[in-house]
Order: sequence, then C-alpha cells, then structure tokens
Amino acid sequence: MSDHENTGENTSEYQYKQPPQKSIDELLNADKEDESLKVYKAKLLGQGTVIVDEKNPLRVIVRSVELLINGKTAQSFDLSDPAKLVNSDLSVSIKEGSNYRLSFAFHVQREITSGLHYKHKVKRSGITVENEKYMMGSYAPKLEIQEYKSPNEEAPSGMMHRGKYKVYSKITDDDNNVYLDWQWTLHITKE
Repeated sequence: MSDHENTGENTSEYQYKQPPQKSIDELLNADKEDESLKVYKAKLLGQGTVIVDEKNPLRVIVRSVELLINGKTAQSFDLSDPAKLVNSDLSVSIKEGSNYRLSFAFHVQREITSGLHYKHKVKRSGITVENEKYMMGSYAPKLEIQEYKSPNEEAPSGMMHRGKYKVYSKITDDDNNVYLDWQWTLHITKE
C-alpha cells in the first residue's frame, strides 16, 4: 500500500489550516523597528485601511467589465450597481473564431482580498457547455481602480457553434465571499 492511499485513518493532520486573519493595520504595525521590512510592507500593503465607498461593506467593488476582441474594446458594461443587473439584458456578439478576453475594473477596500476568482458557466439550450474559473489574484486596498484581464480565448467556429449562449458569471474570493453574481447572453455569429 502506498503512502498516499487512504487508509481510513484520521487525515486531518495533513489538511491545510488557514492562519488567523490579520488586518492590514496589524500587519503594518508588526516589526516596526525593521526599516527595510517597513518599506517593503508599505509597498506591498499600501498605507493601511482604505475605504472607497463608506456605504458599501464589500471588500471588492466591481466597476465594469469590457469585452476585448482582437485586443480592442468591443463592448463595456457598467457593473457598479448589482441591483440593476438582476433583470438587465446584457448581450454580447462575437464573430466565430475571434480572439477575445474580458477585462475587469474594480476597487479593493477595507482589507486584503486573497484569491479573487472569476467563474463562469456557459449554457446552450439548458446544457452546460463550458465551466471556467480564472484566478485573478490577491489585492491590497487602493483608492485607484485595479484591473484584471482574463487569458485570451478563441470563440468557437462552425455552424454547430453559432447561436445564443447564456453565461452565468460570478466573482468570489478564497473565503467564498461573493462580490458579484450576474448573467449575460453571448451570441456567436458568422459575421
């Protein structure tokens, strides 16, 4: 029996345990006497707690998403008001075989956001045809807008792939906080 097989024993000693979370201010104040570490942490973590929108308790505020086709902005959607997205009719058309990617603009406030992810499920006629998850990264709070661009993708081509797809998108983090959850329609066209 190999060392990696499940022997029915308690395997909790091998499971990763996340360290206790510390605030940015706690991290910045630790090791204050080490000047080089202080400079490094200020560069990495910023100057402390940043609040972009006092009324919004979320750490991540997604502002917009752009569809880039062959490197150029084809469409841009304002995602800053999630209430407006509930019954909206966001729709995108992409020519078959085109290279495209998504570009997200967002603010991070209050605390560090660890392991930000973009997930989407694509359905056609009620059947899931794609399920993707992209690691966006970890971000410190900043007053400036931060950006993430997904990897380049190629739109499917051929008569069988043309048509209407429903896309269910979500932005989450490693702590399973959901920052935005929305749906949109993708049309793959011949021209």
